[in-house]
Amino acid sequence: MNPQFIPAKYLSNSHLQTLWPSLFRPRLSLVRQRERINTADADFFDVDWYGGGDKGTVVLLHGLTGSSRSHYILGLQGVLADAGYRVAAMNFRGCSGACNLTAGSYHAGFTDDIEQLYQLIADRYIDHPVFMIGFSLGGNMMLKWLAEYATSARIEAAMAVSVPYRLNVCADRIDQGFSKVYRYHLISTMKRLLASKKKFFAARGLTEPLERLNALGDLRKVSTFWQFDNQVVAALHGFNGVNDYYAKCSSISFLKDVRVKTLLINALDDPFMTSTVFPDKADLANDMRLLITDKGGHAGFIAEMGGAKPEYWLESMALNFLQGVV
Repeated sequence: MNPQFIPAKYLSNSHLQTLWPSLFRPRLSLVRQRERINTADADFFDVDWYGGGDKGTVVLLHGLTGSSRSHYILGLQGVLADAGYRVAAMNFRGCSGACNLTAGSYHAGFTDDIEQLYQLIADRYIDHPVFMIGFSLGGNMMLKWLAEYATSARIEAAMAVSVPYRLNVCADRIDQGFSKVYRYHLISTMKRLLASKKKFFAARGLTEPLERLNALGDLRKVSTFWQFDNQVVAALHGFNGVNDYYAKCSSISFLKDVRVKTLLINALDDPFMTSTVFPDKADLANDMRLLITDKGGHAGFIAEMGGAKPEYWLESMALNFLQGVV
């Protein structure tokens, strides 16, 4: 397989690459099995399983405000299952359509639930290899987890797509130009989820988490990631402000400690970041490869079509990577 990415001629613009799949790609209808996993802090997260092949289990991790229903998760889950893999599409807390039970949910450095899911898979499928693929914020979380559990995790290979390795630089970049549209959508979605969470807690008499959310104050004027991550994420998850959060959770600091064969894929025209976000060779672990394409947008990578339908390059790349072709 040629690992070079050549964008479809009519989708060479970075914003078209980023937005087209979300707006126009038909949703696959996969008959999946949902499993609810209870956590030690009296919360839960949901996993949607698909496929039952014997080539191994692949864990898929979505991006910020995404879910197992995100187009890139569904598409990849179908391709991998058809190729003989069992695929676990993880929903981070509060992302499966059911409100989680604690005031906090997930963030760029939250790895507890990934570790719990990995242990479940390792115990359940003892003789099968385990693979992991993370997108955007989920990729950042995955890389941090791989570093934290480098000596104990039995992961065969991992792939990370469109990762914001330096969170502070990405927070600045998304404040510029058309990228403000993505910023508005993401922050509006997160604020709307918080409002729904308050109603959920109030209706069920969950006083303690409701008080923690109310203590965040008025969020109506919050419009940037710097503001949201300071007033909400850092406050809910025990960080000493936004700078502490970004410093402790940016995956750039963890890459060297990863002990798994890992492929990192990023596009130079990603509207969520600049080239200064990407790691240098000195930042990478020995068995880590960074593939930077000129085009592709943010988790888009819609390739030149060989037939009548768009080709989703990431799906063929992931399959070939897991099989050792690239």
